[in-house]
Amino acid sequence: MALKRPTWKPGTVVVLEHVSKILKSNPLGDPHVRKLAVWLPPQYDEGAARGRGRRFPVLVDMVGFTGSGLSHVAWKNFSENVPERAARLVHERKMAPAILVFPDCFTALGGNQYVNSSAIGGYADYLTKEIVPFVDREFRTLASREHRGCFGKSSGGYGAIVHGMKHADTWGAVADHSGDAYFDFVYHHDWPNTLNELAKYRPRKSAPGKVDVRRLEKGADRGTDDGRVRAFLDAVWKKPKLSMAEGHSLMNLCMAATYDPDRRAPNGFRLPFNLETGERLEERWKRWQANDPVNLVAKHRASLASLRGIYIDCGSRDQYHIQYGSRILSKRLQAARIRHTYEEFDDNHSDVDYRMDVSLPFLTRALR
Repeated sequence: MALKRPTWKPGTVVVLEHVSKILKSNPLGDPHVRKLAVWLPPQYDEGAARGRGRRFPVLVDMVGFTGSGLSHVAWKNFSENVPERAARLVHERKMAPAILVFPDCFTALGGNQYVNSSAIGGYADYLTKEIVPFVDREFRTLASREHRGCFGKSSGGYGAIVHGMKHADTWGAVADHSGDAYFDFVYHHDWPNTLNELAKYRPRKSAPGKVDVRRLEKGADRGTDDGRVRAFLDAVWKKPKLSMAEGHSLMNLCMAATYDPDRRAPNGFRLPFNLETGERLEERWKRWQANDPVNLVAKHRASLASLRGIYIDCGSRDQYHIQYGSRILSKRLQAARIRHTYEEFDDNHSDVDYRMDVSLPFLTRALR
């Protein structure tokens, strides 16, 4: 555990307000005016008074599900927040000075995967078309993709690797910590629990005794909401505290809104399982698989090959089984002859920010 007694310069955290045109009128009604935190390294002020200020590479932090960029600049007991970690790494000469950016991409569904979705909002465009140019205007950045990278953990790790695939014109290097991959393991196994939670809000209650399943499943068998999803959301949005089961259910609904949005469907998205029988709806699940990083490598080989650096890691005891998806992702990158670094470590999915001690130096080396 780190004692809060650093002797090195901490750098400066600046919090700005950004008004987004892209997030305005988003389908969830989430705020389009958001706080944006930016960390400037200690070297940022050197020479600035004489008008010869140095320019720096930029790293954008994609925070995991239920998080926000502002959470990564908050005080932490017996540990380091991300600016403190970066300041130490710079002081130790393990990491080159860089500007770190902490956007707020939280939503009413608990977060997002940093992609565009008609059911959630245009968060890929928000980052690449608004936040990146905004930071380049406000600060002395090296304003090109060769000097700009993104990193994240969990949903943020997913966002980082997918942005490297789909938005390589914006990013020059990416770091993916325990990012969602191999959806058959990561999400599929948790849907029975989600169905149980949603069943508490089913519109037609079943009484003990004989059950006509065909009648009971009517409206719940086409991947659309029969009313229980909306009732669940309305309920959890009013609660002061969510149970673990409710939180995981909200996450799965967020993923459905991300991977299978449909403006014609209730709530703006489709569901991958029959809400009554639990049968997987193959057509809907294919929409999820089409967004799985392990299935996207071949399609985006050229973009991945253009990156200056790809870093991936995962705990070997990840409780969401993401180590298997990470291994498959590395295997497919290797088969496509995409240079990358893949590491595993003896830990699970939780509290692994210390892995940034590896990824942040990796990114600044790749982007110098």
